[in-house]
Amino acid sequence: MTRDDLDGWVRVRGAREHNLKDVAIDIPRDCMVVFTGVSGSGKSSLAFGTLYAEAQRRYFESVAPYARRLLNQVGAPDVDEITGLPPAVALQQRRGAPSSRSTVGTITTLSNLLRMLYSRAGTYPAGASHLSAEAFSPNTAAGACPRCHGLGTVHDVTEDLLVPDDSLSIRDGAIAAWPGAWQGANLRSIVRGLDIDIHKPWRKLPRKDRDWLLYTDEQPSVFIEPEEGRVDHGYYGKFWSARAHVMHVLGQSQSERMREKAMRFVRSMPCPECGGSGLRPEARAVTFNGRSIGEMNAIPFAELATELRAGADAATAAGDGEAADRIATDVISRVEVLLDLGLGYLSLGRNSTTLSPGEAQRLRIATQLRSGLFGVVYVLDEPSAGLHPADAQPLLRVLERLKDSGNSLFVVEHDLDIIRRADWVVDIGPAAGEGGGHVVYSGPVDGLRAAEGSVTGRYLFAETAPEEREPRKPHGWLHLTGVTRHNLRDASADIPLGVMTAVTGVSGSGKSTLVTQVLAQIVRDRLGATPEDPDETTFDVDIEAVSGAEAFDRLVVVDQKPIGRTPRSNLATYTGMFDVVRKLFAATDEARSRGYGAGRFSFNVAGGRCETCQGEGFVSVELMFLPGTYAPCHTCHGARYNAETLEVTYRGQSIADVLGMTVADAAEFFSDVAGASRSLEMLRQVGLGYLRLGQPATELSGGEAQRIKLATELQRARRGHALYLLDEPTSGLHPADVELLLDQLQQLVDAGNSVVLVEHDQSVIAASDWVIDMGPGGGDAGGRVVATGTPREIARGDGATGTHLAQWWARTDPAEGQSQSR
Repeated sequence: MTRDDLDGWVRVRGAREHNLKDVAIDIPRDCMVVFTGVSGSGKSSLAFGTLYAEAQRRYFESVAPYARRLLNQVGAPDVDEITGLPPAVALQQRRGAPSSRSTVGTITTLSNLLRMLYSRAGTYPAGASHLSAEAFSPNTAAGACPRCHGLGTVHDVTEDLLVPDDSLSIRDGAIAAWPGAWQGANLRSIVRGLDIDIHKPWRKLPRKDRDWLLYTDEQPSVFIEPEEGRVDHGYYGKFWSARAHVMHVLGQSQSERMREKAMRFVRSMPCPECGGSGLRPEARAVTFNGRSIGEMNAIPFAELATELRAGADAATAAGDGEAADRIATDVISRVEVLLDLGLGYLSLGRNSTTLSPGEAQRLRIATQLRSGLFGVVYVLDEPSAGLHPADAQPLLRVLERLKDSGNSLFVVEHDLDIIRRADWVVDIGPAAGEGGGHVVYSGPVDGLRAAEGSVTGRYLFAETAPEEREPRKPHGWLHLTGVTRHNLRDASADIPLGVMTAVTGVSGSGKSTLVTQVLAQIVRDRLGATPEDPDETTFDVDIEAVSGAEAFDRLVVVDQKPIGRTPRSNLATYTGMFDVVRKLFAATDEARSRGYGAGRFSFNVAGGRCETCQGEGFVSVELMFLPGTYAPCHTCHGARYNAETLEVTYRGQSIADVLGMTVADAAEFFSDVAGASRSLEMLRQVGLGYLRLGQPATELSGGEAQRIKLATELQRARRGHALYLLDEPTSGLHPADVELLLDQLQQLVDAGNSVVLVEHDQSVIAASDWVIDMGPGGGDAGGRVVATGTPREIARGDGATGTHLAQWWARTDPAEGQSQSR
């Protein structure tokens, strides 16, 4: 062992990953070290891109070369030397690939244990054969329901969609899903030929006839007598039920218009065969403590532990409890960790695509806590993201348990409360992008107060209270009554218009459901609009009454989804600014003389791009037993374009030079080009001046993607009353960047728009005009509006949000803190 291994320090020399400037730093082990700094300063480049990447590289080198090829290896970081570095585990803020089969149970591996419990210790029906653990999984051929193939849901028609107005007769078009024109008339003639009254209102037809017309798979042929004015000879017509017609169009039609029409009659619903469990009847018949495995998957963790304990005790009393007791005890101990993390409202069957990044990360932390590893470095990416301050306390206790177990915690974090609890802080900066990459301070937290050039220190030890503004008065109200979706149960909310509203509450209280789902869908329906994101599905909102939605003429949902799925998408293309730039290059004398149009300067089409790398700028290099890597294209050297295209310049810069500029540099370069300068200025104002124009969308964080979307909206300068919905816009932002974002949101409201945002950041809540607090708990314990009012009114309440908001004001306003202490 080396001296560095023994003296408790990780020593980094010459780190140059991304924007790091030859960083040299000593970091203590066996404690919680927080890496902080403004967004884009280089925190993640040091913690993940250098320290974790090097630990992973060393681990992979210990694996047999052949097995190494099967692993997703990381490249070696750009660093001269790292000593004293233990093995590392990364717990990053990321959303998994969308999958309808990934659940909380699969993330935590608890589903495997529960299936084993039912297989070994379940109560089987008399005469039933023993089932393997795989038979209790909806993701295996042995267990999957044959109707829904284990998904638990099916897409099918319903009578209320097929027949929206049951007062109409078949002749008047009661069955809206049937085709129009001649085909519709033909079906009505067939129905009349089957002796079903087509003139009687639908609701008065016998139930047997209605079900047959809508759902039958029979296709009888009926002779249609000649009709004057329509057909002059008889023929045999084939009957199609409404459901058969819709499914035929969806399965066979090449017409996008017809498919869109057919989709209006289809709804996603629990599978009628398995009741949504995704399992075969044999598996559903096995119980433990009187519950099937599908029922166990559906109950929250807080109730699951009680059920399992009772089942194990009953099995022990019956003399058959060894397997039940051992497995149930293991599951309960794992569930208790989840309860400590404030996740008691989740269930095993909850789909992973519905989890917030913060929830997914806490699930991974809980799994690691049970692993019992010792002497490991856990590298965490903003574990407090998406957490209410009340939920952050249990998280801190769990992190302390990881540290007390003999591990080191390297945490990338912006939350000031987490930073205050650290043993050591590394402040990277002083600015973002090229202006960052330096160690501004490394040492105990208190020393950050005197660190020169530390932006973090100014907020951590704020000595002046933030400027408080008078809340705006609403121009009107949007009233929602009797909302039911997810854990919202007959909830009602009044949302003010023309102001900024913060929707708050503990994790799982129903904030995002109310804002980004229910409210978005209601306004979208009133506007007759469709989601801009093709992956976003629409649904019917179960609600008693809505009033005030007609006040809006536009809806803008600004979320943290990526702005593109491939490296070819970047902020220049997303904002539309690159179209302006390409036209500028095409208008130069050199381009005109060569006959180059704007398309010549696109790296996505043949002509101007480098054909060796297809405009990517890099090529994949396979190194057999070593990790594969990417290298700059040997033809264009990373420029993306061929030599002829790069010969055309605008003000001395090639198109590749422009893509390499930061937003701040480009704003100066194109200051007199109206089409480009407005986009660039808006990007700079939301704190993204450090990003390169050509930076791939796949390298952007969720917070950066959201601010790019917001900047794109701000540059459009449309008039009218728009509703802006934002889901945790400050996630991943340093307090200095939060100030920039907040200023832009206030400008949106000043321009006559309404802003509603889901938020946990106390400074944003305090700067809002109105607060809607959800709760009081998460999951089934939430889903209600528990308090409304101005931020000051909420702070005077005794709820979780009010308590922490009052504490925040006491910390940021010394005079107020003194008065509260008295």
